[in-house]
Amino acid sequence: MLDRLESLEARYDKLNELLSDPEVINDSKKLREYSKEQSDLQEVITAYREYKDVTSQLDDAKAMLEEDLDDEMREMAKMEITELSEQKEELEAKLKVLLLPKDPNDDKNVIMEVRGAAGGDEAALFAGDLFRMYSRYAESEGWKIDIMDSSTTGVGGYKEIVFMINGNGAYSKLKFENGAHRVQRVPETESGGRIHTSTATVVVMPEAEEVEVDIHEKDIRVDTFASSGPGGQSVNTTMSAVRLTHMPTGIVVSIQDEKSQIKNKEKAMKVLRARIYDKFQQEAQAEYDQTRKSAVGTGDRSERIRTYNFPQNRVTDHRIGLTIQKLDQILEGKLAEVIDALIIEEQAQKMEQIGE
Repeated sequence: MLDRLESLEARYDKLNELLSDPEVINDSKKLREYSKEQSDLQEVITAYREYKDVTSQLDDAKAMLEEDLDDEMREMAKMEITELSEQKEELEAKLKVLLLPKDPNDDKNVIMEVRGAAGGDEAALFAGDLFRMYSRYAESEGWKIDIMDSSTTGVGGYKEIVFMINGNGAYSKLKFENGAHRVQRVPETESGGRIHTSTATVVVMPEAEEVEVDIHEKDIRVDTFASSGPGGQSVNTTMSAVRLTHMPTGIVVSIQDEKSQIKNKEKAMKVLRARIYDKFQQEAQAEYDQTRKSAVGTGDRSERIRTYNFPQNRVTDHRIGLTIQKLDQILEGKLAEVIDALIIEEQAQKMEQIGE
């Protein structure tokens, strides 16, 4: 581990030199590439330098014990050794986590799709609750939300809503939301007070750059049509809505959120690119899962990952057996406790895999 950290620190110092080089400063591609690499290394290098400093102080404190000290100074040296030893252990654990293989998509923006599934109007209302929960969480993280497309129901929920979240590290935290979410509650329309179970599905896709997904114009069929509101009625007379069909994969994207056909096509291309990229990732994940099944998966979309029980104010994440009696707070976007637990579990699995 220390050899690898030495090598990373040397690379970090080299990047600092390169970023001061006029040749690099005048080359926007290289400048962007080196800046990102330096930024990615910063956290681990900061922790490593702190580790080296603590180790040096610990060696000095141990050397003091070899000297002729009075009782008070000897006691102080022993206390310092205890504190520094604890700091060193904590930093070692932190560095092990920072050196784990990183998901290349972790820093990306995400495109999310939330759909009402089993349960009719109640499922659509729950899809609306989930969208609100993710919106509040995004706000708390300082991320920006852009609704790409939505289809509402008469009761105020969503048949489906597609939205983009722009923010550093959005995918690293939201990728665990993939799957079926189940709600147990008494619907407002239920006069007998019986608890109903409904579901909504969530899909999380990293935003794909053009260089990552090569889409040829000849492979896309573009159709335009008039936007429609709830119930199917036309909401404007211009052909502003856009439907893109990617012929090789059969993936279809329809966007009608904007009044401008150009803007709808731009949004549709972003969603199409993300879905194609996601399809290739899913196929690779399925292949990987044949040999090793991950407990914290981001692959199987049909998997029921979480239950939201209103009568008990309970949220249970079934993948890691986590139960929290704070449903009201979680639906207000306070998702950090759940997401942090999922990240820790993922890190633990990666540690196990490295150890095998």
